[in-house]
Parts: sequence; C-alpha cells; structure tokens
Amino acid sequence: MDEAHRQDPDAEVADEQDPMAAEFDTVAAWTADVALDLGPDHHVPAGCRGSGGPAALHWFLDHLAPAPGSTFLDVGAGVGGPAGFAAQEAGVRPVLTEPQAGACRAARRLFGVPVVRTGSALPVAGASVGAGWCLGVLCTVADQPFFVSELRRVLADDGRLGLLVYVARQEHVEDAPEGNQFPTADGLARLLDDAGLVVQDSAHLADFAGTPGLWQERADAVDAELERRHGDDARWRTAEDQSGRIGRLIARGDVEGSMLVVRPRP
Repeated sequence: MDEAHRQDPDAEVADEQDPMAAEFDTVAAWTADVALDLGPDHHVPAGCRGSGGPAALHWFLDHLAPAPGSTFLDVGAGVGGPAGFAAQEAGVRPVLTEPQAGACRAARRLFGVPVVRTGSALPVAGASVGAGWCLGVLCTVADQPFFVSELRRVLADDGRLGLLVYVARQEHVEDAPEGNQFPTADGLARLLDDAGLVVQDSAHLADFAGTPGLWQERADAVDAELERRHGDDARWRTAEDQSGRIGRLIARGDVEGSMLVVRPRP
C-alpha cells in the first residue's frame, strides 16, 4: 500500500487485504468488539498494542507532567489505549486524531473520548497544545517533514510532546511492514531540527520491555479471541504478518523504539 493511505482518510482501499487498512481499520474495529465483550479491564491493554506498556507510558507521563483536567492530544491514536491510560493515570482529558475510520470508532466505543478523523494536517489551532504524544506513528506517514512540522505548529511555546519513533539502524530496512518508512537516528534528528523541535528527555523502549503479568494476560486474551473469531480471515492474517515483521526487525536490532520528549526551540 502507498504510505499516504495511513494519513489520508479519504483514500480508497482497493484491496480488502491492504495491509495498512487491515491493521488499522478492520482489525481495530474487531479489537473493540472483543475488548468490550471481555470487559473494561481488557480495554487499555488491548488498545496499547504497539504503543508501549505501562512502564513506558508512565515514563512519558512523568516527563510530560500534564495537569489533571487538562486537554491531552494523542496524534495517530489508533484504538485509544494510551489515551485511556493517560486519562486513568494522570486525570487528563484526551482528544484524539486518527486517520482510519475503524480505529476512530473503536476508540470512541472503548473509551468514550472525542476522536477527529484526520491525516497529517491536524485540525488543531496553532500553539494550543500544552501536552500530548504521538506513539509509533511517524514511520507510517508518507510526508514525514510536513507531519513533524504540524506537531510543532500545534505545540504551545511551553508545550511538551512525547514521541515513540521506530528508528532504523541503516537507511534500507529489509522486510519492513508494508506502508512503513523508518527514519534513521540522524534522519529523525534532522526532521526535529528542521521543524524547530528540541529533545528534552530520551529513553529506549527496550528498557521498558516487560509488562505486568495481568496486563499481558489481558492483552493475550484479546489476541486469542480475535484469532478464534477471525483467524480464517485474510485481513487478520495480513495484520498479523505486519506485526510479525516489525517484531522480527526489533528482535534483530534493525529497528529500535526511541522515546523522546520534545519541546519547541526557543
């Protein structure tokens, strides 16, 4: 699939097995069905797949320090698990943006949060965001310089944004998930610098790899039920192949999760 489809909500899906649509639209909607059936304790673990576990999300919240009751922007929010976690743990009021319709519906159903379906151009006033995050999204975006410039545009002068970026060890990544383009560390640094963003804090996702047993059990229960219901569907198998590819890249060290808290350059 052309990368632009991830960030173009009006793009037509030509093939029901389109990898990005399968993962972020169809399977996202199925995930909400399963999590709702299994109960509220399963919602956040089910919705955080690919966005880090509780330790990583706590690291972001500790360094972003959003005020309770404040608006918290989640860009490319998927089915809304991290936003739901932030609401529970920090008392913020999440506002989500997400390009895929299935994920938008899933986030509303699971967490009752406002979700705007949009691509890279954010329908957010300039300099209006005090805190937020964008987790595991950049590699799925076609026009990365524009996307990062939009993140900078909406940040207040004293705002902070958490980024989880899957960074490639070298320019060419073999067997990358379709629709993904991983920046190198140098490439990411240039993107941030060109947009006027500076890194305030950083960490590696691998340092937060472990998840609590109960969290993992609930996430696994959702996955098992998804496979039971949809394992024979080509779209499920396609989405699983996408996840498997990035898992193998991380295991080989070809790609790593870089956790950053950025702020506007003075």
